[in-house]
Amino acid sequence: MDLEKLRKELEIDEGRVDEIYNDHLGYPTFGIGHLVVEHDAEYGKEIGTYVPENRVIKAFEQDIETVLSDCNRLYEDFEDLPEEAQRVIANMMFNMGYTRLRKFKGMKRGVDARDWNAAANEMVDSRWHKQVINRANRLVERMRQIE
Repeated sequence: MDLEKLRKELEIDEGRVDEIYNDHLGYPTFGIGHLVVEHDAEYGKEIGTYVPENRVIKAFEQDIETVLSDCNRLYEDFEDLPEEAQRVIANMMFNMGYTRLRKFKGMKRGVDARDWNAAANEMVDSRWHKQVINRANRLVERMRQIE
C-alpha cells in the first residue's frame, strides 16, 4: 500500500490540530486524530495545551502502525486486497478503531467475497455513516469504484 497516500488522505479527513481539543464525541484528541490515552504524556492536560510538531508526527506514525496491524488482524488477506480497498478499510479503522469496525460483519462479508457494492451498501447501513456523512460518502463511493 502507498503509505504516503494513506497519510495524506487521513490528514485531510482528520484535520490537524497542534493542541489538545475535544473531538466530535467529546474525547481529548490532538494532532491528526490522535485520541489521548492514559499512557500519553498529554493525558490529563487541559484542552488548548500546545502539542509540538514532532510529537504530532510521532503519534500519527504510531497510530498508522496500529491501524495497519488491526487491519491485518480483521482481514487475514488484507495485503492481498486491492490497494483502494486497503486504504478505505485503513481509513475506517483509523476513524473507528478495531472494536467498532469489527462489528461491520456485512461489510466484511462483502470484502471477503470481493463484492465491493455489497461492502459499500453495508457501510451506508451504519451509525458511523450518519456520524461522519461526508467522509463516509467519499469512502463508500471509493469502495463502489473498485474493479
